[in-house]
Amino acid sequence: MFKKLAIILEMIKFEHTLFALPFAFLGAILGNVVEEGTFPSITEWIWITLAMVGARSAAMTLNRVIDARIDQKNPRTATRAIPAKLISKKEAVVFIAGSFVLLFVSASQLNLLSVWLLPLAVFFLVFYSYTKRFTYLCHVILGATIALAPLGGWVGATGTLSAEAFLLYAGVLFWTAGFDVIYATQDADYDRNHGLYSIPSYFGIPKALFIARFFHVVSFSAFLFLGAVSSFGWVYFAGVFLSGAIMIYEHSMVSPEDLSKLNVAFFTMNGILSVVMFIFSLGDLLL
Repeated sequence: MFKKLAIILEMIKFEHTLFALPFAFLGAILGNVVEEGTFPSITEWIWITLAMVGARSAAMTLNRVIDARIDQKNPRTATRAIPAKLISKKEAVVFIAGSFVLLFVSASQLNLLSVWLLPLAVFFLVFYSYTKRFTYLCHVILGATIALAPLGGWVGATGTLSAEAFLLYAGVLFWTAGFDVIYATQDADYDRNHGLYSIPSYFGIPKALFIARFFHVVSFSAFLFLGAVSSFGWVYFAGVFLSGAIMIYEHSMVSPEDLSKLNVAFFTMNGILSVVMFIFSLGDLLL
């Protein structure tokens, strides 16, 4: 059982929960400061973390189950756990069910609004995996799904929503959409030849990289605007500009002629960016 669990956790890249978790924490902290002038309690921290783990684990495993046939035909993904028959779809579904239970229980321990918004969150978690079958905007829908992390953190800590929450949501949405477009460039030919939709397969890699840059400009602008309307200080803005520099560096690592550093740009740079945004925002609020 533990061997199967280890395979599933590797399949969904469990460690990449780091991408969204700092933004969930930022949403919780900023929401509490804006709405109540305090920081979240230890109990809220715990349940928000568990809800995030449950949501991402369910979403990623669902994606692997739904895309199993597509992954089997793609040389890049044929070695993933389900196509390679390291685990069965039934075992993955059991893990999905457990992850959703963790999400539901965690949300119920926070507040009523968290529970009411669960159906919307579950819809996005399931719906995203099908979007590459009919729209090249699948990257934006992925962004809208992952950006539920800071929105969920805000709601989980405060039981409310405000304009600041949606600015944070927009920043994470377009940050995610931008790096997902970059990541999808490696499958542009395969997607085009197999009737799958993505911005790289639809527009070509040069235009796709331009669109990714545009998404990141929108993300950077949303983070700046959030700082302005939330009365953040210089520490927060230093973090935003450092994050902007990370985005620029990420784009400098890939080009239509050379995608060899794509995994570094995708995994390393984005993990660093989310942590930078959280640490500098927290430092500003503490100061």
